[in-house]
Amino acid sequence: MGGLDRGFAFRGQRVPFLNRQQGIFRAGAQRGPAALSIQTSAKSPYGDHVTDDGIVYAYRGTDPTHPDNRALRAAFELGVPIAYYVATRTGWYKPLVPCFIVADDPVALTVLVEPGTMTGALDEPEPERIADPIERRYVVRETNVRVHQRRFRGQVLPAYRDQCAICRLKEQQLLDAAHIIGDLEEHGQPVVSNGISLCSIHHRAFDHDLVGIDADYRVQVSRRLLEEDDGPMLELLKGFHAQPLLVPRATADRPDRQRLAERFERFQTGTT
Repeated sequence: MGGLDRGFAFRGQRVPFLNRQQGIFRAGAQRGPAALSIQTSAKSPYGDHVTDDGIVYAYRGTDPTHPDNRALRAAFELGVPIAYYVATRTGWYKPLVPCFIVADDPVALTVLVEPGTMTGALDEPEPERIADPIERRYVVRETNVRVHQRRFRGQVLPAYRDQCAICRLKEQQLLDAAHIIGDLEEHGQPVVSNGISLCSIHHRAFDHDLVGIDADYRVQVSRRLLEEDDGPMLELLKGFHAQPLLVPRATADRPDRQRLAERFERFQTGTT
């Protein structure tokens, strides 16, 4: 949060990028009525959600005339760009810049937020809406995927105390949130019990069914790897065979045994 707290300098005063206590932020230094930024917190009570056309973002409360909601609607009416910060875990934000509010529904108390693009000179690019509908749909989809991945990772890694569940590596830049059941498959919901914190090597091995995890939370290395002789790195990987998996302290966050059994069946098929 350090960079967001520092903000930026404007006419001799510091302007923060957002206010963590409120989702819709209009800086005091602004002269215009539009919001500068919006945010979705790690535990948002408003149910902001993604669609094929953008992100549906809720008003503050139920009064459309609230100053925050007027700032939100002014951004739509004026067509000005805003910054959108999506919390991936408490205190961590994924910035989506620029974004535009492209629809307002005062009855449903929501607006539609769409990612834009920066165009023009490299030293002075200008924020613009994406004109081509096919490109716009593609950018929306890619943005949704990135946000989904960041938020899923932000839920799973803390549950495992920010370490690999197999080798206990604690370098966050080398940690991923691996799905037990893929998010495009049945039972593949983005919930902590469908995720495991793994380092990049063990994540790749898990995805390719070179490493499996059974319903008793034990690591299993494929027979093919166990029979190979390919240097110290492979020997290190083989050393985790039949070892217990690190699991979250909270029972509700632990890997779902039914999902593990389903995934482990696939692993066994691939190792025969």
